[in-house]
Amino acid sequence: MPQRAATIVGGGIGGLAAAIALHRRGWRVEVLERSREFTEIGAGISLWPNALHALEVLGLADAVRALGAVEATGGVRGRRGRWLSRTDNAELTRRFGHPLVVLHRADLLRALTEALPADSLRSGSEVSAVRDDGYRLVVVHRKGESRADLVVGADGLRSAVRRALWPDAAGPRYAGYTAWRMVTEPLAEPPTEGAATWGRGERFGYTALPGRRMYCFATASLPAGAASGSSEYAELLRRFGSWPDPVPALLAAVPADAVLRHDLYDLPPLPSFIRGRVALLGDAAHAMTPNLGQGACQALEDAVTLAHCLDGRPDVAAALRSYDLLRRPRTQAITRRSARLGAVGQLAWPPAVLLRDTVARLTPTRATLRSMTPVLDWTAPGDPVTATESERH
Repeated sequence: MPQRAATIVGGGIGGLAAAIALHRRGWRVEVLERSREFTEIGAGISLWPNALHALEVLGLADAVRALGAVEATGGVRGRRGRWLSRTDNAELTRRFGHPLVVLHRADLLRALTEALPADSLRSGSEVSAVRDDGYRLVVVHRKGESRADLVVGADGLRSAVRRALWPDAAGPRYAGYTAWRMVTEPLAEPPTEGAATWGRGERFGYTALPGRRMYCFATASLPAGAASGSSEYAELLRRFGSWPDPVPALLAAVPADAVLRHDLYDLPPLPSFIRGRVALLGDAAHAMTPNLGQGACQALEDAVTLAHCLDGRPDVAAALRSYDLLRRPRTQAITRRSARLGAVGQLAWPPAVLLRDTVARLTPTRATLRSMTPVLDWTAPGDPVTATESERH
């Protein structure tokens, strides 16, 4: 089969993973990223066992694990600091084959970009149009035009590819709460356990990163676009500075200018992730709230599944139909589940909060783990394709 070309729009986790998976199956790939650099700033990311299974397919699981920290124990606490539920990471590994690994997003992006030929990465290439000339797909971008047999829209929540080819699809919908993300400076005695603390219409979570740092996140139910009267750091201190330990100490270790704030959105379900020889993946297809920590994990699943469906199949459109059937039901179910968990976590009416916390406290750990099985117990299709194998094609 002649070498085929793929243009991936979006240089985030999903787009880079798709480029790696296709490149190692003999495709010529290019990744168009609108930003001037392939990087992420200022936040951590949780990679659950299903994501590490996807990274195994790419031959990167061990390298990525070495960049992160494995949290021994995590769980949920109430507003006064009492544990409501806890999960042993060793049990996650036993059940699902991998632990929960937390690392900085920039480190993951670096590992992915280094797995691709440098000349396949095209930054500063914002896309303005996608069309089919009857023979090949044409992607118009800031630096010219690209022609390909396959276009992958991996360009995020407000995807230009989705707007171009799914013009009637509903846009992102606000989840009802905003989020802050931050990374502490190295701590003398970092917490040994991670936790998400539930309050009334507010949450604060933290988990370990390498180098004795902690990744922290917080949420509050606010109107979309609401701005803090002072700095975002001052707003965090006002809202969470008196919360149970170790929250005050963690906030004290956060640089005041290193707080990121974003309103949270998800994407209403699309009727299809494909249009002919164009496929959406990651947030462009199924943006979800971060309550399950599955946004990037599902993008990694998308990437390896897409490449598997295309492997050895000359009819790209038919291969993409298989991808859509495999990915759309799963990702849309996880999007709904994440939204439900977020609604529970953001409860503010005192009787509802009391009931929520009581139910969480009385639910056995084994039941909590069992409820996670549909999300985490995922098997990657096909066999791993390593760089050495791809060189033999």
